[in-house]
Amino acid sequence: MWMNLMAQALYQITILLTLQFKGESIFGVSSTVKDTLVFNTFVLCQVFNEFNARKQEKKNIFEGIHKNKLFLAIISITIVLQVVMVEFLKKFANTERLNWGQWGACIGIAAASWPLGWLVKCLPVPERPFFSYIKWQKISPRGGEKSSRISSVDI
Repeated sequence: MWMNLMAQALYQITILLTLQFKGESIFGVSSTVKDTLVFNTFVLCQVFNEFNARKQEKKNIFEGIHKNKLFLAIISITIVLQVVMVEFLKKFANTERLNWGQWGACIGIAAASWPLGWLVKCLPVPERPFFSYIKWQKISPRGGEKSSRISSVDI
């Protein structure tokens, strides 16, 4: 799970920061449209990543999806609310309407998380957990109670 979290986080941070700082020049849009693109891409990345998070070890993230009605309902409601916020709640959500090409770019960027998730699932899982390299030592705070803190790294 941590490999998927790290990969998706790095991907999303890279994409969203690129859009935030270069989005106006990349898309040739105003600042408010760029902000809407960043917001829309962020929400859609979360929606697409929900599919990756559904089955941690299975590469086919769509297997049995039709059996999970609650998951499909949540995804559908999220997408509908996102479209409503971007397209119709301009004053409330401080968004601008996007054209078809901009929606396509947001969806395409977000959909790239699916092959990224598949690639991460192809990586071998190490036998020794990542946090096993950290040596935990009990340290007594002022009240005399013991608490766990990281004291050194055991590599």
